Amino acid sequence: MQTFPLSLVVMTYNEAHTIARCLDSVPFAAEKLVIDCGSTDDTVAIARACGARVIHQDWLGFGPQRNFAQAQAGHDWILALDADEYLSPALVDEMTAALPALLVSDKAAAWLRRSLIYMGAPMRWYRPAVGDRMARLYHRDRARWRDVRVHESLEFKGPATELKAPFYHLNNRSLLEKQLKVLRYSELKCLDWNDRGKPLRMWQSPWVFVLAFFKDYVLRLGLLDGWRGFAISQTAASYALYKRMRYFEMKHDPDSVATAATALRRHQLDR
Repeated sequence: MQTFPLSLVVMTYNEAHTIARCLDSVPFAAEKLVIDCGSTDDTVAIARACGARVIHQDWLGFGPQRNFAQAQAGHDWILALDADEYLSPALVDEMTAALPALLVSDKAAAWLRRSLIYMGAPMRWYRPAVGDRMARLYHRDRARWRDVRVHESLEFKGPATELKAPFYHLNNRSLLEKQLKVLRYSELKCLDWNDRGKPLRMWQSPWVFVLAFFKDYVLRLGLLDGWRGFAISQTAASYALYKRMRYFEMKHDPDSVATAATALRRHQLDR
């Protein structure tokens, strides 16, 4: 397949089970770059076997790590994927047709559509999981990731185009892994809140779970995906409530920050 002056950039930590599929799904990238923060499994060896250049960087937080990664890329146009994401064959065809014009244009980015695979199958109705619109293809001189520990998003200046075919996200291989991710992301979000001095609004907490569940299960059509929709809505609502309770604890017991960091390291969840 023809290649284009484009860098596929992937951040990894113990992703041996997914990294090959991710890298192999982008056959048109002239460069495949993996930024690894200390994997203890075969991630690095597999990435190199797939033709990727691997750079080690201790974990900086999601936004800073992505900004570090794009600075290491050999090309200005970057496709950013997570290790548990991969392009569909339809998107490969669409991108190879669109890239010749896009790469010489004044566009800052391209919106891609992400579809979620949850509990072993694609979600069919739940709106955030069906065609989630994300800026993942961009020119690095016209865009930068928000400098936050978690829930980073790409900020760019200039016009953007949009591609229609999906790329896929294997959300988590089990609910256990999802719950562990909720704990880790909550801690990172609370640390960001703490840095900004976000005010406590615990009076909202009794309603947070109910309203978050209603939004995802009813308004976002989770109920049409059956028990999988119930599970994903419950997890989202629990995350919304738990991070507020954890932030309350963090403000009232500052020593809990160090205690939690020790626990996360013990369970290898500190990135």
